[in-house]
Amino acid sequence: MSGISKTPLLDGVSTPDELRALSPSVLPQLADELRNELIDVVSVTGGHLGSSLGVVELTVALHYVFNTPDDRLIWDVGHQAYPHKILTGRRSRMRTLRQGGGLSGFTKRAESEYDPFGAAHSSTSISAGCGFAVGSALKGEKRNVVAVIGDGSMSAGMAYEAMNNAGANNTRLIVILNDNDMSIAPPVGALSAHLSRLVSSRSYRGVRKLFKHLALKLPRPLAIAARRVEEYARGMVTGGTLFEELGFYYVGPIDGHNLEHLIPVLENVRDMQNGPILVHVVTQKGKGYAPAEHSADKYHGVTKFNVLTGEQKKSKSNLPSYTKVFSDALLAEAKADPRIVAVTAAMPSGTGLDQFAKEFPGRCFDVGIAEQHAVTFAAGMAAEGLKPFCAIYSTFLQRGYDQVVHDVALQSLPVRFALDRAGLVGADGPTHAGAFDVTYMAALPGMVVMAAADEVELMHMVATQVRYDEGPSALRYPRGEGVGLERPLIGTPLEIGKGRIIKEGTSIAILSLGTRLAPALEAAEMLSSYGLSTTVADARFAKPLDTDLIKRLAQEHELLITVEENSVGGFGSHVMQFLAWEGLLDKGLKVRPMVLPDHFQNHDSPERLYIEAGLDAGGIVQTALLALGREEAAAAASRIA
Repeated sequence: MSGISKTPLLDGVSTPDELRALSPSVLPQLADELRNELIDVVSVTGGHLGSSLGVVELTVALHYVFNTPDDRLIWDVGHQAYPHKILTGRRSRMRTLRQGGGLSGFTKRAESEYDPFGAAHSSTSISAGCGFAVGSALKGEKRNVVAVIGDGSMSAGMAYEAMNNAGANNTRLIVILNDNDMSIAPPVGALSAHLSRLVSSRSYRGVRKLFKHLALKLPRPLAIAARRVEEYARGMVTGGTLFEELGFYYVGPIDGHNLEHLIPVLENVRDMQNGPILVHVVTQKGKGYAPAEHSADKYHGVTKFNVLTGEQKKSKSNLPSYTKVFSDALLAEAKADPRIVAVTAAMPSGTGLDQFAKEFPGRCFDVGIAEQHAVTFAAGMAAEGLKPFCAIYSTFLQRGYDQVVHDVALQSLPVRFALDRAGLVGADGPTHAGAFDVTYMAALPGMVVMAAADEVELMHMVATQVRYDEGPSALRYPRGEGVGLERPLIGTPLEIGKGRIIKEGTSIAILSLGTRLAPALEAAEMLSSYGLSTTVADARFAKPLDTDLIKRLAQEHELLITVEENSVGGFGSHVMQFLAWEGLLDKGLKVRPMVLPDHFQNHDSPERLYIEAGLDAGGIVQTALLALGREEAAAAASRIA
């Protein structure tokens, strides 16, 4: 018995073509096997489980009805694409998911022809779908374009901008609204399924077209009234009036776990010839796995877990995460200052603001996946005299950059930006790496930019932001854990624009910004074995620069190395600009700015990524030795590393 496959149907399906050769009657069994395979995979790799479990039947139905990859299937965010990956030739590699050299945790064009558009940020699918649809039409090619978007992603304005454009242009596009959280639908069952099949059928659409044609012969007021009666009558029965107003033909809601309901409706909308269509599908996050069904938030993104118990494997470290340190520090400050408020864009737990919300529910605001709104909302509160902390992942704040410039910096409003996940993030890969925030924030006049070297510094910087009212400020800190320093009860404000010397030396100066301070200190010890005495300093501020500190380091050392977890154009570039204008580069000083490489680094462990980037202790040592003309020593150091 042990030799009998637990997934006999799935074993015979490696591509959607093989899926489409199956009888509809066996598809529920295939979906069950696919769900079991998914649970087993993610228990080994970790990743986004709940949302992927919720779309198993929907994924089977979409690939069964549509001729992928010629028909374009675009997944919003990519959290829900694991079943899609299994069915599109990647099952054998699924246990490399989010591992170095393995499959991405999101859709990725370079990975498969079945991934027409890469996505890890939300709310992009409908806009991309419009582009695909128009591109195909202009080339004279007939294909279906399907965008699958979760209800959470519908909180972003970009989704509605795209729908408005598609409706206005009558773009041939199918949008699948995967409603798994917001409960915007009425009860879903046999009646709603019947209605959905009816309104998507050719006969109903023919009758509707006939009545629209007859309405053209009526006087204009009667014609308008007749059209509105038809639309609102249908909207009252099936929902979707909002989408109809945007120009979409609405179908739904239907049970996203019932293949007998899904497939006929999808076949009907597939065969519709003109205009955009929205199919409202109701699913359950974590469907089919009890622990995920009962705790959808904890099983959205998971570490490795025990399949039988659902217990996730926790880190053995007792060190606090930087996110937790920020949360604790902000809570301590907020207890003493009632003007402190907090804003997040659909990431309360990810940014640590869930604890703030429990303590101060009237002072914490989750605006949904709407970073642009979050920034300007915070600006409005700042203008009213509050002290808003806008806590957003570094990579997500990129989506609200115009608002940072126009609504915050230009008006010199004291919005406090807390940029979580700054630097490299590991398994989530380049879409989530905070590689650019020093560059884009420090470019703005009047913006104070800080980077914490450890958990105590993070507390001090939160305290600094609380008391800095002259303009906007940004505090960046990484994913992961602190270094184990004992924390005070509350932070101490820092002098704006002042760094600190950690270790004194004479030959080389390493000026670090952020959590590369620990590797810098390690590098200094390694350089001592080469007879090189090294000063290590913590810049603390990328803007304003500590010009006195930089002058001293430049004048007293042969080599100055700057180190940061950020792209070119950031801290090192500002230091170089200052040195050039001060004439310090004309006096024989060697300078080596160390930054992240000028390419997107694929997912891997953070440790390996920093080695690849050369921002580990060994990389700093090599940079120093090469700058001083010690090529043989640098080559030897490279072999040791």
